[in-house]
Amino acid sequence: MVSTEYRIIYCNECKQVLGRYNRKYFTDERIGEVIQSHHRPHVREGHEIELLLERRD
Repeated sequence: MVSTEYRIIYCNECKQVLGRYNRKYFTDERIGEVIQSHHRPHVREGHEIELLLERRD
């Protein structure tokens, strides 16, 4: 069975997951673009954004 890997965008200030993206379709560069375009308010307010890796079997 093949495991699927996800990149999770997590805001430490808000204590919430902002997005979960399949690594098969989203490169690290693309994830950076998503953060800049869709999660800009968190970054602008100085929130600490963390990228986590999740594996599902």
